[in-house]
Amino acid sequence: MQFGIFSVSDITPDPTTGKAPTENERIRAWNAMAKKADEVGLDVFAIGEHHNPPFFSSSPTTTLAYIAAQTKNILLSTATTLITTNDPVKIAEDYAMLQHLSEGRMDLTLGRGNTGPVYPWFGYDIRDGIALAIEHYDLLRKLWTEDVVNWTGKHRTPLTGFTSTPRPLDGIPPFVWHGSIRSPQIAEQAAYYGDGFLHNNIFWNKEHTEQMVQLYRRRFAHYGHGEPEEAIVGLGGQVFMAETEQKAKDFFRPYFDNAPVYGGGASLEDFSELTPLTVGTPEMVIDRTLSFREWAGDYQRQMFLMDHAGLPLDVVLEQIEILGTEVVPVLRKEFDRMRAPGVPDAPTHAARVAASRADGSVESSAQPAARDDVDTGAAIAKQDGE
Repeated sequence: MQFGIFSVSDITPDPTTGKAPTENERIRAWNAMAKKADEVGLDVFAIGEHHNPPFFSSSPTTTLAYIAAQTKNILLSTATTLITTNDPVKIAEDYAMLQHLSEGRMDLTLGRGNTGPVYPWFGYDIRDGIALAIEHYDLLRKLWTEDVVNWTGKHRTPLTGFTSTPRPLDGIPPFVWHGSIRSPQIAEQAAYYGDGFLHNNIFWNKEHTEQMVQLYRRRFAHYGHGEPEEAIVGLGGQVFMAETEQKAKDFFRPYFDNAPVYGGGASLEDFSELTPLTVGTPEMVIDRTLSFREWAGDYQRQMFLMDHAGLPLDVVLEQIEILGTEVVPVLRKEFDRMRAPGVPDAPTHAARVAASRADGSVESSAQPAARDDVDTGAAIAKQDGE
């Protein structure tokens, strides 16, 4: 199982001082966070993609390539790569390049994005979000798995005899997670292709998350990729820790109350009860995180939001230290002890290369093993109300 941290890249004033970091300070902070996560033995560092204030992460591959040069072991990923407003040709090129530069220490999480004004900035309409996600990903897969692509779709110009460069490292495309917090169509898309499904449930109740994860597991099996328990699942979460619960709450409360994503709504206590947010001791974080298995089943990746809402960098680095040295070692041991036989490990480039050589095929180029729908779009549309 993989454990890591992710960032939504907000630039938020520290509510206790009123001072907001500069863009440069926040960008540099990411590098410090990734290096600390690598140092304390976390598995994944992921960043979001945004093109509007108060966020700064408009170029994930540039940032992650720089971080790859500063780290040794940690896998680099995205909290969201916008499959809708990005050209799939550019995604194919940029992330294959990152795959080479990081020597396979990367994957990515594709998402629709939910900021309406961003779509027209890139020539699209948010009302076409699901259709764009379906069509763009269909093309992206072809670009990574076919040396010469001839393709026609609705939302971009056709391609004739096109080859995306560089080709994927070792002939294995980057592993793809499909990220969603509310769209069953995206869970269906992940299941259709046998990809991973990451439910970044930082502000959803467990009942909703369980429903989405179970939908993905059922449809994963329906398309012939394996048993529901073999589906590749990731979850999000958020924590803040101190030596006592009261100290943690006293320190974190002003940041929670002013958070740009969820501030001004439910109280810290109510939000913590309804969502995975855990503010307390490391032992409380361990117990709460282990409980996710009760409704999500055995899963492969757990990500934590650590730097949201104006938290100072020194505090964030201290939180990463606690997570890596006190929390994750216990979680690894306990999740491994409880894991049912046959549940797959989290995917890595090395493991996927080994698997492809063992069976003489390129793992990710295969189409779904069994399907009864005419095309991807039809399959996903069918599940709109499921």
